[in-house]
Amino acid sequence: MHIAIFNQHHHNPDCPATCRHYTFLEYLAKRHKVSLVTSSAWKELRITNNYKWVPEGVELYEQEVPYSNKMGVRRRLVSYGGFAAYSLSKGLTMPKPDVIWGVSTPLSTPWMAARVAKMRNIPWVFEVQDLWPSFPIEMGAVKKEWLKRRLYRLEKNLYQSANHIITLSPDMEEYVVAQGIARDKVSTILNGTDLEMADASTDVQVEALRENYQLKGKKVVLYAGTFGRANDIPTIMQAAELMVDQQDIVFVLAGGGYYDEELRKLALRLPNLRLLPPQPRPDVFSLFKLADLSLITFNDLPVLSSNSPAKLYDSLACGTPVIVTNPGWTKAFVEQHGCGWYSPAGQPEALAHKIQEKLARPEVLRQAGMRGEAVARQQFDRQQLAVQVESILLQVAGKV
Repeated sequence: MHIAIFNQHHHNPDCPATCRHYTFLEYLAKRHKVSLVTSSAWKELRITNNYKWVPEGVELYEQEVPYSNKMGVRRRLVSYGGFAAYSLSKGLTMPKPDVIWGVSTPLSTPWMAARVAKMRNIPWVFEVQDLWPSFPIEMGAVKKEWLKRRLYRLEKNLYQSANHIITLSPDMEEYVVAQGIARDKVSTILNGTDLEMADASTDVQVEALRENYQLKGKKVVLYAGTFGRANDIPTIMQAAELMVDQQDIVFVLAGGGYYDEELRKLALRLPNLRLLPPQPRPDVFSLFKLADLSLITFNDLPVLSSNSPAKLYDSLACGTPVIVTNPGWTKAFVEQHGCGWYSPAGQPEALAHKIQEKLARPEVLRQAGMRGEAVARQQFDRQQLAVQVESILLQVAGKV
């Protein structure tokens, strides 16, 4: 079977990113012909050079198009539009695939995948990584009412035209079904994690981190991910300030983004705050194993309660319990499995209290971590999730 995947934001494990599709492509390319239509934007963010840019056997169609989380709306639209035009050109000229797999975000990528599929009479699968256009609209990036209506109409048309839809969380699935889409046309395949990378992280690596960042004898609260406008970073900053006198507790923030400068200034004032640069994918697991508790924080917006944060899966795979601020499915999940707790977004006092309460009970933390690791090995293994993706693609392509 020939699979063509359209994904503007391809990256590999040398990058500070989740690498969901890298794992899936690696699995699929051993069994099928795989073509990837993408951009080169993430290459600039490579921290190491230990991995091939695409897995062995993947045919790469790559456009040189800039993109950054720090871009404003206009520059992002230029980037999205340029990649969409490139995708159409390559999609119409490459050897005909059996199935097309279009990945959002942004919505322009699956839109172009749908156009290619229609023009070449090929079935296609729509993977919804984030709910667009709900996300940019709720974040205030789209203000004109006529444009909001048009984007929502486009979204619904894409759901209707796709042969199958993959969502990354149960709440996303419910949202899609609520748009009038048949439930048997939608499958949830969680973001998942790379268990082999988690297992490869050694005690020696963890202790080296503890030594390098003066964390011996400290209880570590970790946030590893994007310092973005959607990630409720100010609440973490304020919680760290509230806890500055508790010298045995240290906040470690690893990543980068919108709040870089504010965090840098705060770290100069707070002895209980350590800032680490973005980490390549394999090194993230040592950070999670170092931590006593990790934070999975997002703003209190309805669209963000449905998301599927990679750091949730990575943390639990390392046996580190979590505090989540989403009132949606992640709250229900960690409470059901006893592997974490909930603290409302935007409430630094509540977050500080929850952190202190849980760190004061090491046996409770240990048991929660064990339960989290067990559920991660049962449900989050990307090698098994790749099998589910393959099954959907085969069915849509009529190969089973």
